[in-house]
Amino acid sequence: MIEEASPDKRAPEPLRLVQQFVNSAELDEDAEDLTSPKALRNWMATRELADPGADVSDADLARALEVREGLRAILYTHNGGERDQHALDRLERAAGKASLRATFEDCLPKLTPAAKGTDAGLARLLAIVARSAADGSWERLKACAGPECRWAFYDKSRNRSGRWCSMATCGNLHKTRAFRERAKASTH
Repeated sequence: MIEEASPDKRAPEPLRLVQQFVNSAELDEDAEDLTSPKALRNWMATRELADPGADVSDADLARALEVREGLRAILYTHNGGERDQHALDRLERAAGKASLRATFEDCLPKLTPAAKGTDAGLARLLAIVARSAADGSWERLKACAGPECRWAFYDKSRNRSGRWCSMATCGNLHKTRAFRERAKASTH
């Protein structure tokens, strides 16, 4: 099981669920929590996003991974990265089955899943994204600028200038590479 982001890099609730979802794959370590339909069902059930008894198919897993990687692509743009239109198109197609509807419990509007199972879990995650976009916290959730990493972290800096999931690892690696490139260029 992949560890969660350090406390100083965790998003506020409920956006933290989206962060955990994106970080269910650790790209630079080639680690993956969502390795099977059963693993996806358990991941969602543990976080109360979907019913623990829901049927989850290989197609559901593939769709969930498309949503996850599309969200990661968006988080990378929050950190100044290039827009990946292909990932965004796949996200929109995959999110189409995770339909949301407006409900008015206690006369307050709320986006709720219009589907069941995996699609309900994905819809709940997307509703969190919509709410966080409205409250301004969505743009603070970023993917690490390290091209091999892309770990989701929450930028708590005052000026929203955070670039790295960890200055000690990715930030330091970037600075070391930049130093070596400058040194190499100055010797030529």
